[in-house]
Amino acid sequence: MSEKKIPYKIYLTEDEMPKQWYNMRADMKNKPAPLLNPGTGKPLTAEELSPIFCEELVKQELDDTTAFVEIPEEIREFYKMYRPSPLVRAYCLEEKLQTPAKIYYKFEGNNTSGSHKLNSAIAQAYYAKKQGLKGVTTETGAGQWGTALSMACSYFDLDCKVYMVKVSYEQKPFRREVMRTYGASVVPSPSETTEVGKKILAEHPGTTGSLGCAISEAVEVATKNPGYRYVLGSVLNQVLLHQSVIGLETKTALDKYGIKPDIIIGCAGGGSNLGGLIAPFMGEKLRGEADYRIIAVEPASCPSFTRGTFAYDFCDTGMICPLAKMYTLGSGFIPSPNHAGGLRFHGMSTILSQLYHDKMMEAVSVEQTSVFEAAEQFARVEGILPAPESSHAIRAAIDEALKCKETGEEKTIVFGLTGTGYFDMVAYEKYHDGLMTDEIPTDAQLKESFAKLPKIG
Repeated sequence: MSEKKIPYKIYLTEDEMPKQWYNMRADMKNKPAPLLNPGTGKPLTAEELSPIFCEELVKQELDDTTAFVEIPEEIREFYKMYRPSPLVRAYCLEEKLQTPAKIYYKFEGNNTSGSHKLNSAIAQAYYAKKQGLKGVTTETGAGQWGTALSMACSYFDLDCKVYMVKVSYEQKPFRREVMRTYGASVVPSPSETTEVGKKILAEHPGTTGSLGCAISEAVEVATKNPGYRYVLGSVLNQVLLHQSVIGLETKTALDKYGIKPDIIIGCAGGGSNLGGLIAPFMGEKLRGEADYRIIAVEPASCPSFTRGTFAYDFCDTGMICPLAKMYTLGSGFIPSPNHAGGLRFHGMSTILSQLYHDKMMEAVSVEQTSVFEAAEQFARVEGILPAPESSHAIRAAIDEALKCKETGEEKTIVFGLTGTGYFDMVAYEKYHDGLMTDEIPTDAQLKESFAKLPKIG
């Protein structure tokens, strides 16, 4: 295909939008290990999960065999408000870097929530409404998930209770206000409103919080209030399933122009964006139909893949949630208050953890100041102010493009631009004023955390 025929932005038509989500687990030879009941140590059943999650979402969570799941028409109609999202050729960035590499990014920030999170939020809200529930509870880190869920709940007239990681609650007040505009109640976590929150505050006075803390509080509230269920914006199998719409659109757009990527890059916190972006490509890799180099990029301050251990662990700090086998830093690990609030989870998706363990993908960690350097460089030439989370993928994409510059290789790089950073200006201010630091956990800190892992498996 002639280079001149590839536009800056590749758009799909509504008819080309996916009508099914893709479940990577169906093609995995080594399935993710099952969630365990922390009391019995045995795999959780649908009956045990139903008090926590919506019934249809429980089915999706436990389904390891169905490759494609129909997207309900109501969800597809909602998707049309902001999907299909564009796949953009980063011509200006390529020119700036003077690289022979071809760089593409899938832009998920073209909705009010500012990120990819709405893809799963609307699905989970739909199933809650279909079940006749009163409302849902959740946690949020950077606030993107909380914003997306508040939008989805408003659309379906559901109550929405959000526990927001305290450091992000303080750093990102405008995110909080968008959630409240859509009708959600927002509480900084850990808080005095739950028993587990009180316990965490007693054990860690003055803590800035973590996603693990916020998850504990949200689950407690959901299980203690009739008519409510808990929903999660990342990590879970069901979330990666919903987010596969990103990768399916990306692959369709590339196939239209006969483009095959060499490298696919995504930021990694709990795994929703990365899992969604790589889904159809990983499917081809698992089936032996094609090969791709897939890179997960995480913050050096919370390096689950690169410095974590593959073990069963609690998904929350309060240790009330099921046990998941994943790459983890320990449920008690609370990362430094970095500005990529959405990448502060101590663990990782069980799907991605198994794929990483099986060497089907690789991972790198990057320091915060280096990430913001890349974010600024990207913004100045591509015209989009990226979210701190997305900028981890930008950092790795630039690094790979510069390697191509050194070797002369014309590799095709695709990365996920998960969202915009217009609510993250405190972080940009810290960077510009030279006040941003790179805090990295020591081996001793991680060893202490690993020692507290549950003795299971």
